[in-house]
Amino acid sequence: MAVPVALVVALLLTLSGPILGGGRAVARLARVAAPAPAPALDPHPTAERTPSGPYAARVPRFPAPPAAEPVSVPGGPAAGWYSRIPTTQPVAFITIDDGWVKRPEARQLLADARVPVTLFLTVNAIRDDPDYFRQLQLAAPNVAIEAHTISHPLLRGRSYQAQRREICGSADELGRLYGRRPVLFRPPFGEKDATTLRASRDCGMKAAFFWTESVDKGKVRYQGEHRIHPGDIILMHFRERFVDDFIAALDAIHAAGLTPAPLGDYVR
Repeated sequence: MAVPVALVVALLLTLSGPILGGGRAVARLARVAAPAPAPALDPHPTAERTPSGPYAARVPRFPAPPAAEPVSVPGGPAAGWYSRIPTTQPVAFITIDDGWVKRPEARQLLADARVPVTLFLTVNAIRDDPDYFRQLQLAAPNVAIEAHTISHPLLRGRSYQAQRREICGSADELGRLYGRRPVLFRPPFGEKDATTLRASRDCGMKAAFFWTESVDKGKVRYQGEHRIHPGDIILMHFRERFVDDFIAALDAIHAAGLTPAPLGDYVR
């Protein structure tokens, strides 16, 4: 049975006066018995991500994305199809396609920016160096790898079996390489038909994606108003000017008062 602290104090005060000095004994015991104060909690913790590293001066700062309010993809035999996510949350989505050009600067840039990105990888484009994309996943807090076919053909108009082979085959191979089978899909060139969406669903894809803006040679190309809107999906590629393209996308998102968010968190 535990002995009350007050009783121990009383006994020490009575018995140990000549040895320890009653008052000093009590003080020492009080210091031992008293619980350590809990650390003060900041009621308004900062969520801002501060870039660091060689690209820090070129990378804007973003608040952490809000808790996602995902959309429910339609049921039935076809995968959902989105060129933007219907949300009013202050977020936009960076997607990077293919994987043919593997600039060594990309890993450091993603590490410095620390924002979520979605990679739609073509299997034939990554076969020569699949570890490059593992390193990108290690560099940033949320780099998701999703499917973009095996050989990057135009799918629209092809047979169901031909489309299924490209979509399922790419998801299977990417799952083998990176330990997670993709659940999102982008058709090459953004071209699809009803067969594409049916084959995508049969291959386990929740949704397939187009885009609202694209980036190339350091310039953002808009389909409408020259501004990123909440829910917009931005397309770029692994190209020679990867650094310029990525920073242009970040600058456009920042100028719109938005923050990059994980695309996969917004579909269920």
